[in-house]
Amino acid sequence: MHSYASLRPTDLARSHGVSIEPKFSLSDQSIKADGAVFWNLGTARLVESALANGEGHLAKEGPLVVETGKHTGRSAKDKFFVRDATTENTVHWGDTNFGMTPEHFAALKADFLAAVASKDKLYVADLFGGSQPEYRVNVRVINELAWHNLFIRTLLVRPGDSELADLVPDYTIIDLPSFRADPARHGCRSETVIAVSFTEKLILIGGTAYAGEMKKSVFGILNYLLPEQGVMPMHCSANIGPKGDTAIFFGLSGTGKTTLSADASRTLIGDDEHGWSDTAVFNFEGGCYAKMINLSAEAEPEIFATTKRFGTVLENVVMDPETRELDFNDNSLAENSRGSYPIDFIPNASEDNLGPVPKNLIMLTADAYGVLPPISRLTPEQAMYHFLSGYTARVAGTEIGVTEPTATFSTCFGAPFMPRHPSVYGNLLRERIAKGSVTCWLVNTGWTGGKYGVGSRMPIKATRALLNAALDGSLNNAEFRIDPNFGFEVPVAVDGVDSKILDPRSTWADGADYDATAKKLVSQFVDNFAQFVDHVDDGVKSAALKAA
Repeated sequence: MHSYASLRPTDLARSHGVSIEPKFSLSDQSIKADGAVFWNLGTARLVESALANGEGHLAKEGPLVVETGKHTGRSAKDKFFVRDATTENTVHWGDTNFGMTPEHFAALKADFLAAVASKDKLYVADLFGGSQPEYRVNVRVINELAWHNLFIRTLLVRPGDSELADLVPDYTIIDLPSFRADPARHGCRSETVIAVSFTEKLILIGGTAYAGEMKKSVFGILNYLLPEQGVMPMHCSANIGPKGDTAIFFGLSGTGKTTLSADASRTLIGDDEHGWSDTAVFNFEGGCYAKMINLSAEAEPEIFATTKRFGTVLENVVMDPETRELDFNDNSLAENSRGSYPIDFIPNASEDNLGPVPKNLIMLTADAYGVLPPISRLTPEQAMYHFLSGYTARVAGTEIGVTEPTATFSTCFGAPFMPRHPSVYGNLLRERIAKGSVTCWLVNTGWTGGKYGVGSRMPIKATRALLNAALDGSLNNAEFRIDPNFGFEVPVAVDGVDSKILDPRSTWADGADYDATAKKLVSQFVDNFAQFVDHVDDGVKSAALKAA
């Protein structure tokens, strides 16, 4: 048993089927509910309710299939933080953190509470955000949809039955997809609104049925609170090797966090959100939220198996209405089709939802330019540079008229979820890397042999072979070269991997075209990093890329 075993959450229940009403009621929060209130229902009863309410259908093997309507992803521009004395100097206001006045929030809250009081049914779940008891928050979620309650109960950490009666929420989320915001009255942008008040410890979500808004709201809470406690919050997946070695995987959506962390040879801690304390890497959640588009049993057997389980919720996955067969290749409802399932649906998931502090840190990028090598070793200074940069590249064709890949820089690999200034998280990461002598890697899961449309996707077998070598330590003994464009170390040869793929330039038909594309990408890195130059030390400045 590892030394962190003492941190195991007490009486952590993976599933319970008894409705438990806590002593601290809605009326204690000045929330009026005239209709029926269903407290802390288990999976079966929530599925029954969702079906009875006409919210979804059962697929052939038992998962609940639902549609989210026009919102098939987050509404980033409709999210607001109340700008008051608490947040004025602590939230990093700008492109991703928008302000709402206390007056507008008060009007929104009044209208939300009136809407709550009018509902015939409400589903309420009391949950934990975070698996390490010292750093978790108690979250109460109030839903009008049963499947939303099932979703958030799946995605957050479920208290044990004995803990529920006395649980008092630190934060409350009210989630009403039927609510329509009024921009003039509520100070928002549209009928959709996600409003966060750190002062009132209240999150209001309306006008969207995309369930992921709830889980990301809790992530935002923890990203705001934990840095003050010296804990590094991370948009990453994490797993543990057979020798007790933890690895964390940073990456934006579509880069492979969920896929690469669900490795049969390693124990899964979690697939999306974690904290890094002095003693552990701990999952913020109790479930997984995986992309379903083009899912196959061959490429992702562990995740595919969850789509045949009762208790899984599939969002915007196309299903034959007669046979109830699923078609994961059909993107007619959404490209961002999703599946949520309890983490213990993955056979080798951690029972504790946590593991030791990490030995390896992997940053994942899907480079659609086909410029980056499949794996590179980073110095601590380079790791902070790439963490602050948060690079990936979107493929062409997602928008009309877009024919070239588009570089995306999302600070800390999760800018929309980071309320504080990026340097807060970057400095925490640097301290953690130094304290734990962590080895850092940049892994390209994107394209090789040319940019998107010319080259091909990096073979997942090669990616896994390189990752395995990095995680078991053998890759550190390889011969490395210094990449002339990015300055990091790249292995020259690795057993079981075609050496040609390790040198991206050699995979292109036209070396001059590669050079021009690499130069363009470097210049985009340089332009993006200009915003951080005044917030990093000389070591990170020296590791920063330079324009040619």
